Amino acid sequence: MTHVVAEPCFNCKFTDCVVVCPCDCFHEGESMLFIDPEKCIDCEACTHECPTGAIFMDINLPDPWKEYQALNAEMVPLCPGICEKKEQK
Repeated sequence: MTHVVAEPCFNCKFTDCVVVCPCDCFHEGESMLFIDPEKCIDCEACTHECPTGAIFMDINLPDPWKEYQALNAEMVPLCPGICEKKEQK
């Protein structure tokens, strides 16, 4: 299992979640963040820090956002990793 960043993160770019990730799983895209499904250890630390409620365990991902699981896996190799909090834009 893994955690997935879904639609509520689109154009939000809060980075509170990245600083609590013990495995540096987050990657920063142009419009949102993504979680590396290969590195995620399901610790749930990020879910408690996300101010928009955009992070879900893959098995709890709401049906309208199921495609975000594949999108996270697809975008991780294309986006740089992020492990420090940034000012929200």
